[in-house]
Amino acid sequence: MAAETQSGNSYSVKEEGAFGDIQIADEVIAIIAGLAATEVEGVAKMYGNITNELVSKLGMKRLSKGVKVLVTPDDVKVDLSIELKYGYSVMKVSEVVQEKVKQAIETMTGLKVSMVRVRIAGVAIEKEPSAKK
Repeated sequence: MAAETQSGNSYSVKEEGAFGDIQIADEVIAIIAGLAATEVEGVAKMYGNITNELVSKLGMKRLSKGVKVLVTPDDVKVDLSIELKYGYSVMKVSEVVQEKVKQAIETMTGLKVSMVRVRIAGVAIEKEPSAKK
């Protein structure tokens, strides 16, 4: 299987004897990574930049929020920014996120993931329900 980068926002995988090219957009890889990360217990949400936060406040959900991917002919590198739930181990949750993201991308796309960098951008503290008097 040969691979080549195309136009910075998609990736083309070429296979001998196939009927044509298969192209996977970088955005799709980012969505896969974001969904895999949010499935991990202890992750409150993905943490995006100010533009992503404003877009989500307006009701438009970006499933790739807080995810950056770099796709090269040899591998995929992923940077994630997450908000951790209070009380969970930073190291344990980060390790599970790395494993889940790597596994999800490799299983769904066939691309090799060489790095998953996790950045803890915040801690979500659950508010206690107010007592009724």
